[in-house]
Amino acid sequence: MGSKLGRGEILLGCLPRKIKNAMINENILASLRKEINEQTAQMRWVELERFFASGTVIWVAGELDLIDVGARIAADDKDSILGWMNAGLVKKVTDEQASSWHQRDAVLWTAVVKPWILVQHERQMPSPTTQ
Repeated sequence: MGSKLGRGEILLGCLPRKIKNAMINENILASLRKEINEQTAQMRWVELERFFASGTVIWVAGELDLIDVGARIAADDKDSILGWMNAGLVKKVTDEQASSWHQRDAVLWTAVVKPWILVQHERQMPSPTTQ
């Protein structure tokens, strides 16, 4: 007679597609964040220069979370990525940045999201709130 759906399936079936996708994406993002976090490391710029030469190194501004940016790139979250790019918060490393990092022998946080290598020089921590 009727289908045997569980309560969660009935409720989920009533949600608009956009909300269902958002719920699924958060689960995917959480998994991606965990995976990328485990593979994040600090590297000297000289070790990254050959990747810069091939155009695969992406700079992430200090006010963004490197792991979250990587997860959103891996999940193909175009809206977030384009917003950050338009705001100048995510972009290919410039010649000026590369030169500066080379001269200072900079150490950068890195996360690989193939084919990209995301780099972040300094993470800006939010100010602690007073309670």
